[in-house]
Amino acid sequence: MAREQLQLLLEAAAGGNKVYFQPPANVTMEYPCIVYERDASDTRYADNAPYTMRFRYSVKVIDSNADSPMLGNVASLPLCLYDRHYTAGNLHHDVFNIYF
Repeated sequence: MAREQLQLLLEAAAGGNKVYFQPPANVTMEYPCIVYERDASDTRYADNAPYTMRFRYSVKVIDSNADSPMLGNVASLPLCLYDRHYTAGNLHHDVFNIYF
């Protein structure tokens, strides 16, 4: 259920643009968009047993506009950290890590 809540938060941050979760190669994405995928987890232990676990998601804002309004929206989400920026195919990719 947590991922569905993250999906809703990212859809709000996208401001009407597309949001994709781990899109397969055969999906044609529409830009600007947000693409996210699960990439790690943080597990805390007590008495040799796990008692909390959070997944980390890699969230990419992809836009032809280097100053996309989606950047501030995603950056303001709780437990969100900016990771890096790169360009590919004349599109700006800003990568964030978020624990949810």
